[in-house]
Formats: sequence, structure tokens, C-alpha cells
Amino acid sequence: MRARDLAVEYETVSVDSDAMDAARLMAEHKLPGLLVLDARGEPKAILPASQMIKVLLPAYVVEDPTLAAVIDEKHADRLCQALAGRRVGDCLSSKAAPPPIADPDDTALEVAALMAQAHSPLVAVTEKVKAGPGSREQGGTQLLGVITASHLLHELLGSAGALGST
Repeated sequence: MRARDLAVEYETVSVDSDAMDAARLMAEHKLPGLLVLDARGEPKAILPASQMIKVLLPAYVVEDPTLAAVIDEKHADRLCQALAGRRVGDCLSSKAAPPPIADPDDTALEVAALMAQAHSPLVAVTEKVKAGPGSREQGGTQLLGVITASHLLHELLGSAGALGST
């Protein structure tokens, strides 16, 4: 099976999207992360849900998790206020690497290796788009979809006959 066959539609946001909306999207769809697109619509980063949670926490709790016990529930309910007025780009880690990107013709095993190497819960599948004749612009990429780790695992187990009947 090729990456183009494994790719599915997936929620994306741009670096300029509202951070609170992105957090709601993750929560409502129970997503492990979001694919973040740049201004041209090309994959820029993956915003893991764990990073979004980290943004919600006061820095002193991130540095010393035992201090979380001193925050009462009344104040914990206000943690989401940390996202007010922020953009998705503000929530990306300074160490955020570009997302893993698979070619449409990559095999499932190649996608698995890419995912494992990048320690990523998802891989974007893109294809190069050529600029039109006479155009001065360079061709870009078109997002075909995303392959999630759970979907890939399901496909790999299924093709190996390792899925039980549940």
C-alpha cells in the first residue's frame, strides 16, 4: 500500500489560526496533534496536544510538576485563559522541527520508518505541483492528506493478519 492510499483528510490549522480554536479542535475530535500549515498552505509543523497543554500551564509547574498540587480547582479552571489572544504559531515549541512529509509513492514501511525516526504521531503526504507555463513562480506542494500512527498501525496489523476480531 502506498502513502497516497493511506492518506486521509485531517484537521489542519495555519500558524495564524487562533490558539483557543485549535485547542477546541483537538479536544472535540480527540486528536493527538494538528498539522500546522504556513501562509502558502504547505506543512510547517506539528502541534502536539501535549505542547498545547504545556502552553496552558504556568512555567513554574512545568519546571516543577510537584507545584501543581498548590493550584486549587478554581484556578485550574482558568488555565485556558493562557490561550486568549494567542496564535498557533505562538504555541509552537522553539525546537519544533518541520513535520515528516511522505511522497505519495512511499510504501507503508517507508512511512512507518519516517514516522518512527521523527517520533511523530502523524505524517503529511504531499505532492509537488508544477508552476504553470510562463509562470515566474516556483511550483509548491499540495497536501494530499495525513497518515496517523494509529491508522498506519491498523493497516500494518491488518495486512499481517494480526488484528483480532473484536
